Parts: sequence; structure tokens; C-alpha cells
Amino acid sequence: MTEITIIGGGLAGSEAAWQAAERGANVNLYEMRPQISTGAHQTEHLAELICSNSLGSLRPDRANGLLKEELTRLGSLLVKIAEETAIPAGSALAVDRAAFAQKVTRAIEAHPRIHLIRQEVTEIPEGLCVVAAGPLASPAFTRTLQRWTGEESLFFYDAIAPVVAANTIDMAVAFRASRYDHGETQQGDYINCPFNKDQYHAFREALITAERIHLHDFETEINQGVAIHQKVFFERCLPVEILAAREERALIFGPMRPVGIRDPRTGRGAYAIVQLRQDNLSASMYNLVGFQTNLTYAEQKRVFRMIPGLEQAEFLRYGQMHRNTYLCAPRIILPTLQTQQRADLFFAGQIIGLEGYLGNIASGLVAGWNAARLARGQHPLRFPPETMLGSLLHYISHASPQDFQPMKANYGLLIDLTTVSSSRADRNRYLFNRSMNSLEPYIQERLSGG
Repeated sequence: MTEITIIGGGLAGSEAAWQAAERGANVNLYEMRPQISTGAHQTEHLAELICSNSLGSLRPDRANGLLKEELTRLGSLLVKIAEETAIPAGSALAVDRAAFAQKVTRAIEAHPRIHLIRQEVTEIPEGLCVVAAGPLASPAFTRTLQRWTGEESLFFYDAIAPVVAANTIDMAVAFRASRYDHGETQQGDYINCPFNKDQYHAFREALITAERIHLHDFETEINQGVAIHQKVFFERCLPVEILAAREERALIFGPMRPVGIRDPRTGRGAYAIVQLRQDNLSASMYNLVGFQTNLTYAEQKRVFRMIPGLEQAEFLRYGQMHRNTYLCAPRIILPTLQTQQRADLFFAGQIIGLEGYLGNIASGLVAGWNAARLARGQHPLRFPPETMLGSLLHYISHASPQDFQPMKANYGLLIDLTTVSSSRADRNRYLFNRSMNSLEPYIQERLSGG
């Protein structure tokens, strides 16, 4: 069988390599780390999670839960490993990020038909290829993508939340609970830091006025001469200080939302809440949920220690900004993830405008599967728009190029929402069952080795 080149060892690239190899293809998987770092990654492991450690909701009545179920039934390697390295996170699938990346790396390295090559790729090669270079592609490869697409790429800035040491959280102030008691442990899967009204307003004022890292220098350093077409923050990963400045209660309706959380010691709620989510299996590290930031490290230490219960917190990782790059996929990509210009060239991952870890894994699954089919002389698969996977691929290949923005799984992408009851539960149950029925031929295709 023809060899397949896969560029990038992130979520999409790792999943693509596995899917192609499982279907008999010989895969050359290129990953530039550790020779070339990105400024956001911390290890050389494949599929390293650099933002949140949560893959989203597990509930089947949520769009992310539906996508996760589709990927499970289609045989996703990374979803399987995520379940094996899961840590308590209420109704979400959160993982020990180190254990997850290490296990993915071992699986890829051990596969007899995958050759992992630690080397930067600067040009798109001839022959069957999957580009899964990720949003932090090297400047040289980004310039290649710009030349290949015939237009400037689009850029936005993403942010990472801080991580603190668990043993430095004051549990006389903070408490364990899950929102609406949707937790796996008796005490609750999240640590909650409660604010009264005065504490909230003082904290918000400190956030707004704190010193931020000057992005101009960061742009120059990370892009090394690559032109910036758009300099924007992505809405779903907005720095907490930017959100705080929008409106007095913006944080209360966002990452500091207090509804559904009560202190089990008193039975009372709070004016605002900061939640901390377990970050590793040993529960020694917790990240501040929704607290992506661009504050200087000194200001993070000062301002975030104003959070009740974190007055003496030790920061194991400070928040930071990083550049995320994505292409205008509707001008480039087909629903099969082939490019319009070259049938043997596929794109996958966040670089084509898929937001969320599961969305990126899903694109890798499809690209790897279809590349292997093309190598065998078969037609690539198009997943039905009645599935969450199919609807995501339909969006990135059919959205208006003028309005294109990264997209994550959501029920609004699915068609024919008016055929069922207006009840959200009835609607989502109907959509879940419809997706499973539509996916059945593809599951059988997978089981037969197609």
C-alpha cells in the first residue's frame, strides 16, 4: 500500500496516524518537537493538551457527549485513552494530561506500521498526505500554507489558565462540590472558592487594572516575519481580564457563575464562585476553570491570590497567551477533508477551524480513515449531516468564507430541528437516536476493516 505522510503529532495527527495504520497503511508521522518548540507546549509527547484538560461533557443530551459517543463507536484511539486516563470532573471527561499524552505516544511508537519522525516539515510533500500541523505550526510551514492557499492565513490568540498546587489551597475557605451535585465523588469533583459581593468587585477591579503582557513583542517573536491578517482573541477562550472589563456582572454569568453550587458545610450559595478542576491523577494539581489570562506572571500571583482560599497558593503553571492559526476552510476543504485542489491532500485539526479537543480528534479519525481508503483505491467516506461529526465537517466545508469562525460541536449545527417537541430533552434525545441510526453503516464499515 502507498505510504501516507502525516504532518503534526497533536490530537488530529495522532488519531489520523492510528486510523490509517489500522487500515493497513504505512504511515510516516512527522512531529517537530522537541527539536523545535512552540512556546506553548511543555513536553515532547504526542497529543499534549496545552489548554484545558477537559474533553467536554459526557452527557448524551449534550452536543459534545453525542460527538464523544460517535467517536467511541467509530473506534477512536484517543477517546479510548482519554477514558483510561480520566480523572473526576463531574459530568465532563477530564484527563490527567501527562498520563494521556504519554499513553498516546507509547501507542503510536509501538504500532508496527507507524514511523514517528522527529523533524520539522517546511513544505507540503507530493503523494498522500494529511496536514495536521496544528494552530502552532512553525513559521516556515505557516508561510508554506500561506503560499499554497494563495491568501493570508487567519490568526487569533488563545489563552491558557493557571495551575496551582492542591496542598496550598485553603480548604477552611474553599469547599468541594459539583454544580447541581453532578459529581462522581461524595464530596464533589471541583474545589470552589466563594466570593461575597465586596470581594467580587475588588477582584474584578484588580483584574481590569492589572498589567498585561504586551502582545506586540510576542507576535514578533512567535511569527518571525509571518504576516498577521487578523489580531483577535477567540471568544470561547477569552482572557478573563478582557471579559471582566466588558460589564460589571460578566464574570458572574461566565467563569464565576455561582448557580447550582452550595457550600455543604453551611448549605449557602455565594455571590460568585471560582472553580478549580483536578489536573492530574494524583490530584496534586488543580487548574482555574475558565481563567485563561494574559496578565504578567507577577500580576497573576498578586491578583489570583485575592481569590478566597488561594491567598497562599503556589502556582505550578502560570497562564499565558499563544497564537492559534486557522485557515479559511470553506475555500479549501471538502467534507471528506480532502482539499479542493488535490484529492490526495487532506487537512485535519484546529488549523481548519475546528474548536474543542473532540472536534480535532474527530477530524483526525476521518482524515486518516479516508487517506487509507484512497490508498486502496476506494472512495473517501462522507459522514451524514445527521451526525455531529458529519455536521461539523459540513460546516467547515460549506460556511460563508466571509463569516467563517472556528466552531465546536453544538446542536445548532444539526439539521431539521423543528420535527420534534420543543422540549430540549425530547429534542436532544431524538437527535441522539437519529445520529446513532445514521452512523450504523459507518460502524459496520469500521468493523469490517473498511
